[in-house]
Amino acid sequence: MPTIVDAPHIPSALDAVIQPVLPMQRMRIQLEDPLSDEAFQALCAENEGLSIEQNPDGTLTLMSPTGGTSGARNFHIYRHLAAWIDDQGGGFGFDSSTMFKLPNGAHRAPDVAWVAHDRFAALSREERDGFVPLAPDFVIELRSPTDPLDALKNKMNEYMHAGVRLGWLIDPETETVSIYAPDTPRTTLDRPDTVTANTVIEGFALPMARIWDPLAE
Repeated sequence: MPTIVDAPHIPSALDAVIQPVLPMQRMRIQLEDPLSDEAFQALCAENEGLSIEQNPDGTLTLMSPTGGTSGARNFHIYRHLAAWIDDQGGGFGFDSSTMFKLPNGAHRAPDVAWVAHDRFAALSREERDGFVPLAPDFVIELRSPTDPLDALKNKMNEYMHAGVRLGWLIDPETETVSIYAPDTPRTTLDRPDTVTANTVIEGFALPMARIWDPLAE
């Protein structure tokens, strides 16, 4: 059974909380103080098989790799966003393994993210190669079977306060898409056939049939 980290390589603050993370399971670890950027990056590097995020208060959330159904859904989203970027949108798309350091100090890895060309190009080579020190312009969070809905809603609100300009929360369980934008009431679509962006990534359209049913033809 895998352990979270290899003890000799982790910050001493985590020595007492080395525990197994089972497949398709989440774990929260409360630290007295947030890890430094260097310590958090080292923790992630030692545990490439896990997705790790850090809240501004120092709380760590550890998640095992995604399951097949969620992975297929994510791939469907990547494919359509990549086509939009190549055909008309420009900018840069990022998958769920990309870590962003938000202005509030949180480290987040959205399931899908997009950043306008000028913002990403303005970063230094070191910043582009490491944890990206900005809030994406657009994010998608796709709820998996282990994701508490309230936690995802809180994350979406955090994104909006951090500077994200548009966010979609897709919940296959309820077959809904909630659309978030700063200073704008959240709207929720019930089992839409397609979700289309009218701002930020204008013209990007995501067919939803394979999100609701990954086996759909």
